[in-house]
Amino acid sequence: MKFVDEAIIRVEAGKGGDGCLSFHREKYIEFGGPDGGDGGDGGSVYLVVDPQLNTLIDFRYKRIFKAGNGQPGMGRDRIGKSAEDLIVRVPSGTLVYDTATDELIGDLVEPDARLLVAKGGWHGLGNARFKSSTNRAPRRTTKGTPGEQRELRLEMKLLADVGLVGLPNAGKSTLIRQVSAARPKVADYPFTTLYPVLGVVSTGPDRSFVIADIPGIIEGAAEGAGLGLQFLRHVERTKLLLHVVDVSCMDPERDPVQDMHTIEDELSAHNPELAARERWLVLNKIDLVVDRPDDDWTALCGEAGWDGPVYAVSGATGEGCETLMLAVQAHLLAMAESDGETDE
Repeated sequence: MKFVDEAIIRVEAGKGGDGCLSFHREKYIEFGGPDGGDGGDGGSVYLVVDPQLNTLIDFRYKRIFKAGNGQPGMGRDRIGKSAEDLIVRVPSGTLVYDTATDELIGDLVEPDARLLVAKGGWHGLGNARFKSSTNRAPRRTTKGTPGEQRELRLEMKLLADVGLVGLPNAGKSTLIRQVSAARPKVADYPFTTLYPVLGVVSTGPDRSFVIADIPGIIEGAAEGAGLGLQFLRHVERTKLLLHVVDVSCMDPERDPVQDMHTIEDELSAHNPELAARERWLVLNKIDLVVDRPDDDWTALCGEAGWDGPVYAVSGATGEGCETLMLAVQAHLLAMAESDGETDE
């Protein structure tokens, strides 16, 4: 299934039913009086999180959602039936914007979370409502009000604990295939990953986390080059970023140090908060390095200006991957415990 992470839809709530103008007519009752009932309320439109959905692809084929109108009131004080609310199901992690104002009106994350996006019209009043001691035969009614209408932009941010970032062909897809059941495309040319991929990493009984692989970022991504920037929002919710760098030097035009700084610059240009997110350096393809420094990886990275954690792995052979994943799991558990203590 093609991944779709943005969609434009139009939502239209139902109109309220009009009030009824009616007078009671019955044999032997000369002055029956007004008996026009109220109309029914129009249906509202709600967005509701469905955990079974993982893309916005359904909105590519249906873009207009209309709730029903309320029924008009009737004689004999009968009230018109209100329309049912329209439920539009969206995946978890959906951001909802009003296209007219570009205002963020909702961030739907939790299962079954509901967001009212178009309020149904209010019912009209029948003439029975206007009866008084001075006006025994009112001919006044009110019409139902129209429902809200608006155009919405839906954006989806994947819910992952860990995000992989790096240049094309850094080996992110190979790494996520090695540590999870995800099966993204792997090939020897850039941009084989065209859309984000999620994988679940299991590190033991009742121990797992979700990792996201996004398309490779290239220099100039902040100005619209390449694919990676389009999907960077999918790692904005992550707790930890793994910065994957190819250290094999198989491509003479690639410099691992320059690659590292390129990603740092593009993250900062996209979102300074994302650039400040905790990030570990993952040196990939060490199986292709002839003179391996082994324990000197951290020292070499320090000379290049990196002062964070460093892990050397091979996504192809699996070397170092288990150590990295166990460290990530321990770090996430420590973060969760810290957050729990903070909340208390």
